[in-house]
Amino acid sequence: MSTRNQNDYLHKAAKYDLLANYYKYIDPDRHVMYYHKHLRNLSKAVELMRTYAAPVTASNIMPSMLRFLHASPELKAVDIYLNGSRVLRDFDYKNNSSHMQLEPGKYQVDIYTAGDSVSTVISKKITIEPGRIYTSAIVGPSRKLQLLTFEDHPQTPVGETKARFIHLSPDTPAVDIAGMNGDVIFPNVSYKQATTYLALTPMTVTLEAKVAGTKNTVLTIPNVKLQPNNAYTIIAVGTAKGEPPLEVLLLQG
Repeated sequence: MSTRNQNDYLHKAAKYDLLANYYKYIDPDRHVMYYHKHLRNLSKAVELMRTYAAPVTASNIMPSMLRFLHASPELKAVDIYLNGSRVLRDFDYKNNSSHMQLEPGKYQVDIYTAGDSVSTVISKKITIEPGRIYTSAIVGPSRKLQLLTFEDHPQTPVGETKARFIHLSPDTPAVDIAGMNGDVIFPNVSYKQATTYLALTPMTVTLEAKVAGTKNTVLTIPNVKLQPNNAYTIIAVGTAKGEPPLEVLLLQG
């Protein structure tokens, strides 16, 4: 029974993902609506899998999900290949893909400057575990590029929200993420580090990134909308001392 329900939720998640991608550039409101539905159905499928753990067989292994984020300020648009097949084309800085469904296993990730399929800028093997959801981020200056993979946990209790912070700005020191009242939410987050998720009451909040342990604000993050039944990842990208400037991306999940 639970396997059938899992598949129903997975099929709905895939359908809403397609709709979200279709409306991404022509109707942003519909894009957000369908992406929320995609994540909700994906979360329900994962919850069922973990609640009703069945013996693992070839027929009931839960598909996993992976998305990519381009967070390297010095790197131009790229093409991304999984096991030799191109999955993203002309993928530019600050772009993130939708979660794509994958079978669990090991994958070869090859990343090329867009239009160049000869010399990789990153070549790395990653392991995708059953029933897990991931974000793989391209990070670093051009001389020291890396692909970092973080596990996503988009499930939230009904009516609640949660958020985490990932520091991907290569020349920014460790930061504290605080509210405007000075309360530190995520303390001492270093470059390439991700915090755990923090459960929050749904709200719109203005945050500040301060050099860790000081009152020196390096970035103000205004009007962060945290809506019920959604999880968020707040990501610092860019550079503190040059171009492009330091800013944040707000991703669902």
